[in-house]
Amino acid sequence: MTTQVEQQAASTQVRHFINAHKIATPFVVLGLMYVYDFWGVLAWVYLALHGTYCALWMIKEYSFRDKRFEQDIHPVAGGIFVFGMLGAYWLAPYIIISEQLSAPAWLMAFAASVTIIGIFFHFVSDAHKHAVLSIKKGLITTGLFSRTRNPNYFGEMLIYAGFAMLAQHWVPLLALAYWWTFFVRNMLKKDQSISRYPEFADWKKRSGLLLPKLL
Repeated sequence: MTTQVEQQAASTQVRHFINAHKIATPFVVLGLMYVYDFWGVLAWVYLALHGTYCALWMIKEYSFRDKRFEQDIHPVAGGIFVFGMLGAYWLAPYIIISEQLSAPAWLMAFAASVTIIGIFFHFVSDAHKHAVLSIKKGLITTGLFSRTRNPNYFGEMLIYAGFAMLAQHWVPLLALAYWWTFFVRNMLKKDQSISRYPEFADWKKRSGLLLPKLL
C-alpha cells in the first residue's frame, strides 16, 4: 500500500520541471540584467531568442505536448536531475551579462539563424508527430522525418547551440556536451526500439540518425 507522501511524489511528472525551467528562464535573464545593470544589445538579443523559445515551448505544452515527458518522477529527483541540470543552460546568459559582453553583428545574425532553423525543426516535427500518432501508431517516415529519424532532437541541439554561440566562451559548451550525450543515448535507444518494424531497415538507409541525409 502506497503512502500519501508516495502518491504525491508520483503525481509530479518530468514535464512539470521542464516547464518550470522554461517559465523561469526569461525572469532569470531579466534578473541578471538588473543585478549587473547591463542592458546592452547582446543581452536583449539573448533574452529575445531564449525567451521566445520558452514561450513557444509553453504553447506546445498545451497544444501538442510530448507524451514522453509525462513520466512520473519524484520531486527531489525532478528538482535535481531535470530542473537543476537544465539550469546549466543559464551559464550562457550569466557570462554575457556578468561580463557585459558585446558581439559582432555577423555573430548575432548567425546565432539567430541557427536558433530559428532549430526552432523550425523542433516544433514542426513535434507537431507532425503529434498529428500522425493521434490517428494511428507506427513509424513516422514522412515530412522532416523522411531524411532524419530525429528532427526534434536536431532542432533542439541547434537552438541551444545558437544560444551558446552568443556567450563566446567554452563554459556553456559543458551544458551542451551533457545534454547532447543524453540526446544521442535516447536516439540510439529509440532506434533499437523501433527496429522491430519491418519498414525500419529501408527508412534507416535513407535517413540519418540526427543530421538530415540529403543523398
